[in-house]
Parts: sequence; structure tokens; C-alpha cells
Amino acid sequence: MSVGMAVWVVGLAQLYAAVGLIVGLAFLLRGIDRVDPAARGAHAFRPLILPGLVLLWPVVAWRWARLAR
Repeated sequence: MSVGMAVWVVGLAQLYAAVGLIVGLAFLLRGIDRVDPAARGAHAFRPLILPGLVLLWPVVAWRWARLAR
């Protein structure tokens, strides 16, 4: 693997993580109460699920968008 390709892969991973962080934070602040009614008022566990939200942000965004329809 060349250095240029490695830089491109790392940049793509950083972009994926940045978008995941934005979607994850938005979901924690606005969407989790709509998707899971049992999460209302349970604020202590929200920081614990942020890493999973960052990694699985396409699934989270898809479910959240599907619920909005």
C-alpha cells in the first residue's frame, strides 16, 4: 500500500468518524426519546452509547429517518 493510499484511507475513516459524531450527538440530544420511549429521563447511560452511535451512524440515521416518516 502506498503512502498516498494510506493517507486517503485514514482521511476517509476520519470523515466517517466525524459524521458519526455529529449524528450521534444529534441523536442523543433529540432523537433517542422518540426512537426508544424507555430512554426518557435516563441521562446517565447516554454517554455510554455514544461510541456505538459513532460506529453505527448509518443504521441510526436510517432508523431515525424512517421513524420521522
